[in-house]
Amino acid sequence: MKNVTTPLDDPVDAPGEPYVEPAQAGIVRGILRRKSTIVAGGFLALLVLGAVLAPLIAPYDPNVQNVLQRLRPPSADHLLGTDDYGRDVLSRLIYSARVSLQASAQAVAVALLIGLPPGVAAGYRGGWLDTVLTRIMDTLMSAPSLVLAITIVAVLGPGITNAMLAIGVIMAPRFFRVARATTMDVRHETYIEASIALGCGNLRTAVRHILPNVMPPIVLVISVSLGAAVAAEASLSFLGLGVRAPASSWGSMLSTASSNMGLAPYLVWPPGVMIFLTVLAFTYLGDGVRKGMTRSRSASGKGE
Repeated sequence: MKNVTTPLDDPVDAPGEPYVEPAQAGIVRGILRRKSTIVAGGFLALLVLGAVLAPLIAPYDPNVQNVLQRLRPPSADHLLGTDDYGRDVLSRLIYSARVSLQASAQAVAVALLIGLPPGVAAGYRGGWLDTVLTRIMDTLMSAPSLVLAITIVAVLGPGITNAMLAIGVIMAPRFFRVARATTMDVRHETYIEASIALGCGNLRTAVRHILPNVMPPIVLVISVSLGAAVAAEASLSFLGLGVRAPASSWGSMLSTASSNMGLAPYLVWPPGVMIFLTVLAFTYLGDGVRKGMTRSRSASGKGE
């Protein structure tokens, strides 16, 4: 039995047939069995909460400068010290979480918009459309990602929005390939043929009957891509192509820290550790989703 969402299935099991847990419920149960996934999800939830409540929990205004307090080490007044303009590092770290998380969400949204619909269309229609779209995505994947991102930002101009657009374009082939492969796997299922026989158009069939089966693996790609987007945004901001002053992100904080490494080596640790932990948390979350999906498929196979 394939692990697919079948709209024509009767939700009530026939008498004498074993109960098969729905795919979505199996995935959730598989995720909740892994402590590492729960810890990663909890960390990300706290991170998002801290970003939302930044004005309430930040001890200082992140943009207020005090040159008399510049490059001060951690103390009771400034728990993580101050930067080269005398700004509180802890406050900037909290506010930077807003920028980094929002930027990664923008990049993944762009990638999802560019990659998912063409992937479903290519897998469902096949033929010349599949060939053309696949070649375009293969071309994007063949280019060095950071070089391509820098090129796009150079054309559009520096700024966090343009940087995230560039990263989203680079990530789009991942979503395309997963959506295409999953669509090709389910397009010849009986319920798809029945939907077409009942008069459903291609668009309705794709949206109502194929897309629900595409989304579980896409959720996995989203989780992993969010972590990659955080690292990519930090790289572009470190190079001065991302967030613009006076706003800051973890990447721009690293850039400031690198300029003052000899005088204040402590500045590199807060943003560096946050980038590392955030990317690691998204990776563990994605791994938990993947293993939850694997467990769900295995359970469906046993119930066959």
